Amino acid sequence: MLIVVALGGNALLRRGEPMTAENQRVNIKRAASVLAELIGEGHSVVVTHGNGPQVGLLALQAAAGPGDGAFPLDVLGAESAGMIGYVIEQELANLLKQRLFATLLTQVTVDPRDPAFVHPTKPIGPVYDEGTARKLAAERGWQIAPDGDKWRRVVPSPRPLEILEASVISFLVEHGVIVICTGGGGVPVVARDDGSLCGVEAVIDKDLASSLLAQQLKADMLLLLTDVDAVYVDYGTATARALRRVGPKQISGRDFPSGSMGPKISAASEFVAATGRPAAIGKLDDACRIVRGECGTWFEVSALPPPSQPARR
Repeated sequence: MLIVVALGGNALLRRGEPMTAENQRVNIKRAASVLAELIGEGHSVVVTHGNGPQVGLLALQAAAGPGDGAFPLDVLGAESAGMIGYVIEQELANLLKQRLFATLLTQVTVDPRDPAFVHPTKPIGPVYDEGTARKLAAERGWQIAPDGDKWRRVVPSPRPLEILEASVISFLVEHGVIVICTGGGGVPVVARDDGSLCGVEAVIDKDLASSLLAQQLKADMLLLLTDVDAVYVDYGTATARALRRVGPKQISGRDFPSGSMGPKISAASEFVAATGRPAAIGKLDDACRIVRGECGTWFEVSALPPPSQPARR
């Protein structure tokens, strides 16, 4: 079974951890062991990943240098995708020595008229207390928004329209290569009037791009891995309930945070609606069990009304 596996930020850096190379290596090594187990069960995987903390850090570093030396977000996104992909590829290769791997920078087209350019929502970089965030926003011209009990910089996140390297990825998969791609949602580009491409100042949502990639590759399943074991209704409250099997229409209209679970649910629902194949959301460590249907939240066209379970205590 061909599975597009989207690694959430927890695969690279757990919330509250210092953003060090060592911490990221430890977390990626853990994610690689999970992916290796999934591959060991006979599945073919294409791996995508987030880059929010990393691209934000690179932007901060660029801003600290000479004013004429700062790079735009599309270039920083490509830089972070290469950096993260390198570590994922290396740790996977350490576990699966007989397999072939490729990390591929991925361009993704967006609409220059997308309203996201006027209303930034995608959090990047470190978290701050509100006072520090407002001070930095005033000094640097940032837009900021709450992220849990902290605040972060937010940037435009236009909807992905096409994965330009999908045919290359498909070719590699057909030849047994495990591909790491669409890092950070891919590098956002737009077409000029003459048909040439150029990057834009934005960060694409990794889950929506992963869903689009899975559709273009005709994948058998989309697997969105995070640090929560399932999708919950009323998450964080005493009445929280884990959803186990749902149809896209059954979950539409519910209110989920746009900065966390919301895009994952949209991505899963869009893949199921477009392909008729399943998508699932769950905890990184449970990946194999999720694919077997033993845990996590499954999205299916023919899902029964969603059963729920009490939140874990």
